[in-house]
Order: sequence, then C-alpha cells, then structure tokens
Amino acid sequence: MTTESTNELPAASITVSELNRQAKNLLENGLARLWVEGEVSNLARPASGHVYFTLKDKTAQLRCAWFRQRQRGPTIHLKNGDNMLALGKVSIYEARGDYQMIVERVEAAGEGELRRRFELLKSKLLAEGLFEDGRKRALPAVPSRIGVITSPSGAAIRDILSVLKRRFPLVPIVIYPAAVQGDAAAAELVAALGAAADRDECDVLIIGRGGGSLEDLWPFNEEVVARAIFDSPVPVISAVGHEVDFTIADFVADLRAPTPSGAAELVVPDQSEWLRSIAAISARLVSLGRHYLENRAQMLDWLTRRLTQSSPAATVARQSAWLRNLHLVMAAAMRHDLTKRESGIERIRSRLLQQSPALLLQSRVARLNTLRQRLETASRERLQRSRSQFNIAQRGLNSVSPLATLERGYAIVTDSSSGRILRDASKISKGAEISARLGTGSVDATVIGIHAGIDDDA
Repeated sequence: MTTESTNELPAASITVSELNRQAKNLLENGLARLWVEGEVSNLARPASGHVYFTLKDKTAQLRCAWFRQRQRGPTIHLKNGDNMLALGKVSIYEARGDYQMIVERVEAAGEGELRRRFELLKSKLLAEGLFEDGRKRALPAVPSRIGVITSPSGAAIRDILSVLKRRFPLVPIVIYPAAVQGDAAAAELVAALGAAADRDECDVLIIGRGGGSLEDLWPFNEEVVARAIFDSPVPVISAVGHEVDFTIADFVADLRAPTPSGAAELVVPDQSEWLRSIAAISARLVSLGRHYLENRAQMLDWLTRRLTQSSPAATVARQSAWLRNLHLVMAAAMRHDLTKRESGIERIRSRLLQQSPALLLQSRVARLNTLRQRLETASRERLQRSRSQFNIAQRGLNSVSPLATLERGYAIVTDSSSGRILRDASKISKGAEISARLGTGSVDATVIGIHAGIDDDA
C-alpha cells in the first residue's frame, strides 16, 4: 500500500481566460483554412449584419459565425435546411469558451465536388512545381504583338480591346478564338495555346473570360489547360472572372490579373505616361545640349582672353594702365592729406571762436532773454489760472445764493411781527400779517386762507 507525498507542490494554475486564449491560438495556428459541408440550422440574422448558424450532419454539429465585413455577395438565400459548404478557420469564442468556425465564404454543396477536385488538382500541381514563382517569366515592357485567347463574342474581348485602344493603340492584337464554357472549352483553350505557340507571332498572351459560377469557370481548372499554360513558350496572363475568383490557370500563369480589363491594364503601358516621359526626356536633352553649348562658348571666350592677354601690346597696355593707376593713387593720397590738414585747421579755428568773450556774452544775453520770456509766460499762466478759479468760485456761490433762487420766481415768506421764516402753512393763523421777499422788492400781506396740504388743482 502506497500513499502520495503531502510535500509535493501543486502544479501552477492558469485562469479560464488564459486557457481559452491558448486553446484559441492552438486551433487558429494548427488548422489551416478548410471547407466544411453540412446542413444549415439555427440561422440568425441580428441587426448588426452578422450571420450566425450551425452546420450539422447525422452525428455532430458546428457553430458558425459569418461576420458582416467578411461577407461577399448576397446572403439572403441562406436558410435553414440548406446543404452548404463553408470556407473558414476554426476558433474559440473566448468569453464563453464556445468552439466555432469563422466563416469567410459560403457555397451551395452542389459545388462541393468541383471544389474538392479543385483542391486536389491544386495540391498535385503545387507539388510538381507548376506554381513556383522562380520559373514565372517577366512580361515585355512594350509588347510587339498581343495574343488574346477567349470567346470572340464575349464581353471579355470587348473590355480588353477597349482598354488596349485607350492605353496603347499602336500594339497589334491577335485573337485566338476558343470556347470558355462547356465541355468542349478545355480542348479549345489548349488548341488555341498550341496555335499561338506554333505561329510564334506574339510575345505575350492573355487567356480568360468574364465572371460566372464555379461551374462556368471550370474549363480554366482543367489539368490539360494548366499544363498547356505551363508549357507555353510565350508568357501568359490569366484573367478569369472577377477579383474574388481564383482558378488553377491563375496559379500556373506567369501573371494573374483580377479581371480581363485588368489584364489589358497590365500588359501595356499608358501612352499618356509615355508621352509625358518622352516630353520630359526631350526637354532634358534640349537643356543638356544648351548647357553644353554654353560651356563651350565660355571656354572659347576664356581662351580668347588668354590669347589676347599674352600679346606684347597687351603687356604694354597693362603696364601703362598700372602707371596711370599709380598716378591716380598718389594724387588721391595728396588730396586726402591736404583735406585732413584743412579739417584740423578748421577744428582749431572753431575752438578759438568758442572761447571768444563776445561769443560768451552773446550766449549769456540769449539765456537771459529766454529766462525773461519763461518768467512772463509763467506769470500770465498763473494769472489766468487764478482768474479761472475765481470765476468758478463765483459761479458756485451764485448757484447756492438765496437771491439766485428768488430770481427764478420763488419768494421768502416771513412773519411780519417776529421776522421768522415760514415753512409750514399749518402753523400760520388766519389773519396773520406776513411779508414775502421777491427777486426784486417785497410784499406785505394778510392771510385770508390756509391750505395745510398740497392742492394739486391749484
């Protein structure tokens, strides 16, 4: 009988979030994108635009999330009970730990067999090296002739010709007609590739067609077509369907274009860009030529001056010019010295004049006159300020004088017997003798009536 040791430390633990995160990373990194077939159930379309459903078979089921930003094309036909193929990667929704598939594309299960054949052939040709980038050839910068392998009545040829005419109409085009849909299409595509190789008249080929279902595009997934493209001595551009469509021909071709129009864009340069480039090069050549001629002309002028300066006549002329210049320098120096001496004498004379008694007396008299004028000006200003202050004071006294109030129509009423100023009518008796002083003179009166309050109608 054995017992476990109680001293053994427990293993380090992790959180649920960390466990779900690790499981999610293992699933996403360990399993590649794959197609899963099953019956749709529990279909839900919330307002967010995402689509949630379950794929199930007889014994198991798988939750699926098809997010709005990954959806390509209409999803309205997806409904419960449909047997569908879903392309995506397996993951885990960490918050709930739900095992689910993140869907990138959904197709009807009827195309499942074609899809399996596509994947099998793709794996086979990949293993044989038909898709290797190292063996793909570069396209000519400006092809001398372009071959187009497609249906002569389809929209693809019209798009290709329209773009080529717009971008670079000088390059001739050869059309190798072939069916691009149906049971005979693969053989006709191989025959057209063979004819282009035998005639050896083009230095680049475009093979393709417009969009369609996986079944419509199937001739470009046939092994014979892929091997014919691989064996073509002429570089091949594959332009099948729309940008989201991929065929075996795209992987084998030297270059894949998203659409037939895109192939035409890739195979030739834009003539307007070429014309701009040629104009720029021409302008550069003209500028370089002009610069070269200007440099040669300057060199010729310099050599001519050197030759002229080396002659005896030029030497005598230079010596004569040197003597004349020396004479001018000496004369200028003498004039400068005389000017300097005259300036010194003038400064001495100015200093003597400044020390003269007559000049000093004249300066003092001028200062005295200035002071007298300032004194007279200050006296006048002081007198003017005093007058202004007196007038202001006089106006202030007049404004508060009782006489000024009387002049405006008022009167001072006093009791004739006591001389007391009367202010309240209720304190005057009827028959009392009063005196009213006016602006000019006074009036004596006897009170015949008293109105104690203010009479508004008076």
